[in-house]
Amino acid sequence: MSFFEISDRLKEFDKKAINLSKPYFEGIEEIAEYNQQKVLSAFIENRVSEAHLGISTGYGYGDIGRDTLDKIVARAFGAEDALIRHSFASGTHTLTVALFGILRPGDSVLSVTGRPYDTITGVFGIDKKTDGSLADFGVRYNQTELNGESLPDIDAIKKELKNKYYKMVYIQRSRGYSLRPSLSVKDIKTVCDAVKEVSPESIIMVDNCYGEFVEKTEPTEIGADLMAGSLIKNPGGGIAPCGGYIAGKKKYIEMCANRMTCSTVGREVGATLGHNRELYMGFFNAPHIVGEALKTAVYTSALFELLGYECTPRYNEKRADIIEALILESDKALIAFCKGLQSGSPIDSFVVPEPWDMPGYTDKVIMAAGAFTLGASIELSADGPLRDPYAVWMQGGLNFHSAKVGILLAANTMMNEEII
Repeated sequence: MSFFEISDRLKEFDKKAINLSKPYFEGIEEIAEYNQQKVLSAFIENRVSEAHLGISTGYGYGDIGRDTLDKIVARAFGAEDALIRHSFASGTHTLTVALFGILRPGDSVLSVTGRPYDTITGVFGIDKKTDGSLADFGVRYNQTELNGESLPDIDAIKKELKNKYYKMVYIQRSRGYSLRPSLSVKDIKTVCDAVKEVSPESIIMVDNCYGEFVEKTEPTEIGADLMAGSLIKNPGGGIAPCGGYIAGKKKYIEMCANRMTCSTVGREVGATLGHNRELYMGFFNAPHIVGEALKTAVYTSALFELLGYECTPRYNEKRADIIEALILESDKALIAFCKGLQSGSPIDSFVVPEPWDMPGYTDKVIMAAGAFTLGASIELSADGPLRDPYAVWMQGGLNFHSAKVGILLAANTMMNEEII
């Protein structure tokens, strides 16, 4: 019995895409099982009980659930310490707290992955000083460009660090709205080793959004001093309703905690208001959910390659995050894809996405995101700016079987509009 109108022609492509994907699903399952055991062991090691899932109000003094979850996250991510809080408003806010926690007036930061993601450029004050940017506070920004293989240019990084001291070296793991490959943990280690060789005092920070639990190791296990991400992406497991985390060396986490609240108070305050249970459940489920999102990405790539589109990564390539980019080549195709994907969402399936001027972005952006949690990238979503080459960045999928329907409806809409 079929619940959705999918063309017979597309059903044939679906069968072929599944057959292409199956061998790579096995590798995803193996990594998910490893990471699930890692998280489970962290829960058991920290003796989690019902008492940790309770509510604190007011100042939140002595919230054992909040403090124990910090230890669990640190343990799972191979870090000395961590902060995980529902009060971080977004991934960008979490990164901002970390940046302002570490950097001081007169310090310099070097981005070694080129220009960062659109929403963080204002935090650095790259194009112009904005109210409250790092540039406003006298923090200087510079960047090295990627090499011919779209990877960090190790020679250029070393040269820059030899010529000038940088308090922080900043690495963006995910591609953002670009088509360069996302960085694997191995790629990040290469950068970390090069930085420490030339400038051992520099603090290496990784924007780890979209990358958590994709591999068996995290950046903090191979040389990064600090990393941060969003709980409505991978580590929230589709259950955390908001929040973010910062993990890394204890002395830097303490600095971030003082920025998060205020100096001398740090992590000792902050009521959890009943969010502990969702944050615990989300982090516990995250390795499995990330595996489902990765299956969705592999399948999407296989299907759209069969349909004649360029996809990155390809279905058979190693993955460093949950994002799949499809080069759709026209604004009509981009809009149709998002419209079809939205129609297969559990929430707001009847809504028709339209391009709009989204705060923090330079071009009109279209988004398909029928999610239980507003803006949750770990749920099936797709978005892209209306600019050449009209690529869409697809991510998420709480379960593969439902997500596959959304992808098929996106392709079916393109067929109905005679784009494919």
